[in-house]
Amino acid sequence: EAYTAVTDDISSVYWNPAGLALKSQNQVLFSHTEWVADVRYEYLAASRITSMGTFAISAAYLWMDWMDVYTEDSFENPTGEQFTNSDLAIGLTYANEYTDKFSFGFTAKYLREDLDEYSVDGVSVDIGSLYNTGWRNLTIGMSLRNFGQDLKYELDNDNDGDLDEDPFDLLDNDGDGLIDEDREEVPFKLPMNFSLGVAIDLYRTDQQSLISSVQLDNCVDRMETYNLGFEYQVGTLKLRAGKQFLLDAAGFSAGFGVKIPTSFAIFDLDYSYTDMGDLSEDFVNSPHRVSLKLSF
Repeated sequence: EAYTAVTDDISSVYWNPAGLALKSQNQVLFSHTEWVADVRYEYLAASRITSMGTFAISAAYLWMDWMDVYTEDSFENPTGEQFTNSDLAIGLTYANEYTDKFSFGFTAKYLREDLDEYSVDGVSVDIGSLYNTGWRNLTIGMSLRNFGQDLKYELDNDNDGDLDEDPFDLLDNDGDGLIDEDREEVPFKLPMNFSLGVAIDLYRTDQQSLISSVQLDNCVDRMETYNLGFEYQVGTLKLRAGKQFLLDAAGFSAGFGVKIPTSFAIFDLDYSYTDMGDLSEDFVNSPHRVSLKLSF
C-alpha cells in the first residue's frame, strides 16, 4: 500500500498509471488475491510501447462464494436460496514521459457490479503523475483512482415500467391492487482514493539496493491512512515489508519477488502476506497475493 511513488512497470495500471511510461519493454501481468471472508480478486493487464507513448488494457474481477438467503424478519433460518456478488472493471490506459523527470498517465474504466439478479453499470477515471528529482532517485508520486459519478441500482420489482416511485402518493400505477412498491434507491459512491507518496533509494550498488517509501491515502469509504514500505534487492531476489497505520484492520505485510530470465521472456514472480488483525482468523485465512509478470 505504499507503491504510488515506486511503481515503474505494468502494475502501474493499478497503482499509478504514470509509472507505465517508465518501462522500455512490453509486459503482461496476472495477479490473484485471496482476501478475507472467502473474497477473491483477479487482475490482468497488458502493455504495448508505441511512438506516441505506452498503452495498456486491464481487467479486474472481484468475486465471492455463494451465500444463503435469509428473510428480513429472521436471520436464523435460510430460505434455501443462494446469491452471490461480483464487481468488474475494464480499463484502457495511456502514459508518457514528458521530460526526463516527469511522467503522466490516465485510465478510463468501465464498471459493472452484480448483486444477485440485479446489476448496475458506470464509468470512472484514474490519473497519476511521477516526478523524479534526480537526487538518490527521490520520486514524488500522486494518483487519483476511481473518480466518477455515484452509482445507483434501478429496480422495478412491480414490473410497471416506473422507477423511483413515491410510496406515499397512494397510487397503484400497475393495477395490481398494491401501492407502488419501487421506492427510490439510494445512490452509493465509488471508492475514490487519492494517494501521495515519496520514495527514495537508501542504498544502491550494481548488485544491491534498499528502497523506502511513505504514502498518504485519503479515501471516501474509510479512514485516512499512512503507509510505510521497504524493498531490499540482491541479485534477482527482492524482499519486501511494510505497514499501514491508523486503520483498525491494517497490519503488517511481507513478501518476496524473484526474477527468472529465459529466452522467451523475463518472468517476475511475486508473493505477499498481510496480517489484518481481527479480520485474519489465522495464517491461511489471511490475505495472500501472488502475481506473475512477463517482460519481452
